[in-house]
Amino acid sequence: MSVFTWNSARAVRRVLRASVCAAVVLAFPGLAAGGDEEGCLDCHGLLGFAVRDAGKVRALGIDALPWTRDLEQWRQRMAVLRANLAPAQAAEWPDVSETALLASLEGWLGPWLDGITRKDHLSRVDLRGALHGMLDWNRQRQLDEWMPTHLSVPSGSRIAIDYEGGVPKLSVRLQEVFGLMESPRVAAGRVPVTMELLSPARRPVQVTQDLASFWARTYQDVKKELKGRYPKHSWPDDPYTAPPTRKTRPRGER
Repeated sequence: MSVFTWNSARAVRRVLRASVCAAVVLAFPGLAAGGDEEGCLDCHGLLGFAVRDAGKVRALGIDALPWTRDLEQWRQRMAVLRANLAPAQAAEWPDVSETALLASLEGWLGPWLDGITRKDHLSRVDLRGALHGMLDWNRQRQLDEWMPTHLSVPSGSRIAIDYEGGVPKLSVRLQEVFGLMESPRVAAGRVPVTMELLSPARRPVQVTQDLASFWARTYQDVKKELKGRYPKHSWPDDPYTAPPTRKTRPRGER
């Protein structure tokens, strides 16, 4: 465990290591009551110091850490999963909301702060290692299985899922999902993925969580509206059996 302080005048953090002290206090609680009194006071002083100064670190906020798009998505995947599990199951997964992360900084981030001596050094923190360290190997594998970062569609494209806002969404051109009968689902089948179907120009033409209903009730109207605008693209009468494609139709088929 790393214990650190902030100098409010210079915004400089001194990294103080208290691993041995923490281990002694946890392993030999009786020592604190009647052993080497001076040593125990030093240990407890250091440990208490970290707790008292946590507010100064938290004042910087989560945004001071080096977030990437992938890490933001990791948090969003975790949040959507927990929100769609029964309470007892959700409790088995760490809460990675901003409030929870700030409240538990010492536990998940502290071990990754060795050598960080200035505020601007935070950009060097291995935030991926710190966050992924909240899950064991089996849990991380389960997260990847239940809440994938990408989905493969019938055309062969592998498209990133947007988990922002708590609703997983896949934005994909309509021609790429011909033959896909139903909307995909995540969270072990608990949550349907919202399909944002795009025109060949990548403009939204339909948003649905029920792809089967779209094909049966809405597709023909969309086809009539867009076929004239995009004559080079495929607009089959039967989207269930038509081959999915990322390309325009060959000239002879137009």
